[in-house]
Parts: sequence; structure tokens; C-alpha cells
Amino acid sequence: MPLELVERAPAKVNLSLRVLGRRADGYHDIESLVAFADCCDRLSLQPRDELALTVAGPGSGQTGADADNLVIKAAGALAARVPGLRLGAFHLEKNLPVAAGLGGGSADAAAALRLLARLNTLAAGDSRLHDAACATGADVPVCLDPRPRLMRGIGEILSAPLPLPRFPALLVNPGIAVPTKLVFAGWTPAANASSSAEPSALAKVWNETQLLNWLAREPNDLEAPAITLAPAIAEVLATLRAAAGCRFARMSGSGATCFALFASAADSASARKNLRAKFPNWWISETTLG
Repeated sequence: MPLELVERAPAKVNLSLRVLGRRADGYHDIESLVAFADCCDRLSLQPRDELALTVAGPGSGQTGADADNLVIKAAGALAARVPGLRLGAFHLEKNLPVAAGLGGGSADAAAALRLLARLNTLAAGDSRLHDAACATGADVPVCLDPRPRLMRGIGEILSAPLPLPRFPALLVNPGIAVPTKLVFAGWTPAANASSSAEPSALAKVWNETQLLNWLAREPNDLEAPAITLAPAIAEVLATLRAAAGCRFARMSGSGATCFALFASAADSASARKNLRAKFPNWWISETTLG
């Protein structure tokens, strides 16, 4: 067993997001097509008797108290389900912005579960991993095996992996953390809110044009309430949509990060250069999304 185990925690991007209704327990039923980016946090684990966490990196100052970190919560949830679980010292390199609509904390928690599974020789399909993910947070199950999927319920109902095309992309956050709870509080039910995406239809091999046409018909129902809370999101979207080669742009999740899909890597690189010159305080990541 190596002295240190390492996992990537890739950013989760909601390509679409329908809010189907508010549940009696206060959560919301959703339907979202999710993809993952190449940009990521990095989580390592050194086997030890006691559970611990250290955090470094550009986003380390935003993560809050270690005891509240989803990495620790995920480890505790798995330990409660696996008697004698070996634990250790986690070190998180926090590169993704916090409260940004990229599922960064959930991705970190899922990476922690994968590391503990490796340390304890648990199979990837062990139901206790999924149960611990669900107990940790709504976005953790889809991040456990980070491949494109349709997620439903509060996030616990997942399709099989979907063969979506990969796009050169930019992820852009205007330096604003938007609390998910406040964005959902501003959501207004649509008169015709209903499930529309079927995993069987999405499971076919789609080309780029087909996926873009599908996305144009599907909303992010949280975009409007997020813009009300943080008008800078609208500026990000307008800037991305005006960039040469941008084929589609939308807010991810509950914001404030937005994504743009580009015709080529050269177009995304040019847009990144231009945006960094004009908006030096924005968080901008050039990546591949799919």
C-alpha cells in the first residue's frame, strides 16, 4: 500500500437544471444533465489511526472550519457503515471556488469516499459507499463516479453514464459566492414544470450539434433567481456569449459560475486571454467539459 493515496475531485457542471417542485422535507426535486470538467481539487490520504484534514490552495480560505468540511462528514458517514474502517489524514488542495455551483465540496467528499474505499479494499459498487454519499450531501452521489449522467430526485437517482461529446470550455466566476439556500428560496414554480429528459434518449451517441440543440430547449431554472441575488452573473453570461467561437453559455447549478462551450480549443484559449485582461478579478478556468 503506498504511503499516500491521491484522487482528483473534478468540477461538476449542470448543463441543464429543472426544478420540479418543493418537497415536504424542504428539499427540491430536480432533473439535471451533469457533466464534469478537467479542472479539479486534489485530495490525498495518508493512512493513520486518527481522522484529520488540512487544506491548502487558492480556495483554502473559503472552506470554513475543518470539522464542517464535507470530506470529514463523508469519512464519518462511511465509518458509521463499515465497522473497523481504516481512516487517515486527508490533505485537500482547494483549487475550485466555494459556493460556486460547481459541486466542489461534494466532489471533495466523493474523492474522500473513493480514497477510503481504496485504503479498505471496498469495491467501487459497494452499496455502503452510495449510502454514505447520500448521507453526506445531495450532489455527492453523482460525483462518486464522475461521468456524465442525468440526476433526479434530490440528486440520489442517477442514470447510467451517458456518451456526451466533449467540448473545449471556459468556467467563469465573477468572484461571488451565492448561497444555494437563498437561490432556491427565490425560485418560483413554473406552471408547466415537468420532467422532460429520458435517460434512454440521452444514452444514444450524440454529436455536438444534437447536444447543443437539446440544451437550447432545456433551462436552468435557478438562473433567474441567482441573477436577482448577484446581477454580475448576467454580465458574465453576456460576456461569454459575445466571445468569438462561443456556441453555448449558461450558469451552472445555483451559480455564480457560468460555463461556455466553444467551437475549438483555440477559441476558448483566446476568450480566456481576453477575459483575464478585461476582468482580472474573475476566476477563469480553461477546461474540457463532458
